[in-house]
Amino acid sequence: MNSDFLALAQPGVQKLSPYVPGKPVDELARELDLDPATIVKLASNENPLGPSPKALAAIREAVAELTRYPDGNGFALKSLLAARCGVRANQVTLGNGSNDILELVARAYLAPGLNAVFSEHAFAVYPIATQAVGAEGRVVPAKDWGHDLDAMLAAIDANTRVVFIANPNNPTGTWFGPAALADFLACVPGHVLVVLDEAYIEYAEGGEMPDGLDYLAGHPNLLVSRTFSKAYGLAALRVGYGLSSAAIADVLNRVRQPFNVNSLALAAACAALEDADYLAQSRQLNDAGMAQLEEGFRQLGLSWIPSKGNFIAVDLGRESAPLFQALLREGVIVRPVASYGMPTYLRISIGLPAENARFLEALSKVLASV
Repeated sequence: MNSDFLALAQPGVQKLSPYVPGKPVDELARELDLDPATIVKLASNENPLGPSPKALAAIREAVAELTRYPDGNGFALKSLLAARCGVRANQVTLGNGSNDILELVARAYLAPGLNAVFSEHAFAVYPIATQAVGAEGRVVPAKDWGHDLDAMLAAIDANTRVVFIANPNNPTGTWFGPAALADFLACVPGHVLVVLDEAYIEYAEGGEMPDGLDYLAGHPNLLVSRTFSKAYGLAALRVGYGLSSAAIADVLNRVRQPFNVNSLALAAACAALEDADYLAQSRQLNDAGMAQLEEGFRQLGLSWIPSKGNFIAVDLGRESAPLFQALLREGVIVRPVASYGMPTYLRISIGLPAENARFLEALSKVLASV
């Protein structure tokens, strides 16, 4: 007799839907019989520059040691991050991407009867990680597509253990300033861990956005989560990190899988951290591409949500699904965000100038024909 393995799963897991990543180029090519070389992918917030040459050189050197397990403590990368971020090495937790850090937080601090607070239109992993461990996810309505920090404070109760906030937020690109973060952290009860997700922080310059590292010393319940997948161009290697008090890092390391960051990722991340020219080039390309897309939307009569990430959400003024499918037929992959409560929007990653132009040309075509 066959068992119903869905029914045997934890109740929270039963209600989950699998995370749907951006469609790969090869998959679209197979589905529509397209030449992969002609397809433009602007769906997954990847760095269009490709990885840093220094990171590639470090990977080549590390390949010879693939028979060895990686350094389970990540000593070299932790040391570099600690020096760069002004913390001690025992305040750094390494993850298999920053998603891993979010999962570690949920496993360590959430359980049935407890809850996590996060915003509407926020990153899909927050509810997934929360629900998977049987905790309640409290979704706070957004304000102007972004976090309503006052409302999020009001949603906290005695059973709240975690608040997830993203700055800038994915998929909306919205952000809040230093004063808003300072006021929020000052009011969060001490028993609540604040996870400040800064996956896109390297794209922000100037004083408009706070640097979460500036608040660590004064707030022992704060964890800042970051990644090498975006501005550092290492998405395929899956390496992220959390910065927190040593006490929180100690807890996360109790549930962290051994060797959760592979040797090639550790070597590449160390090299990428040292490549300031690459990071500056990534920012410049992103700024120019953002301006290119905004001007294109303006000419098409479309509105968008101003963004501080390496992506932008554009409002098509009607259901986006048919237009998304039409863009696929044109060989252009972007990201529909109806699952985030944004049915008329598409999220567009910033690409190379020619890729951005190709997308805008295809968008103009499908808007006129679909």
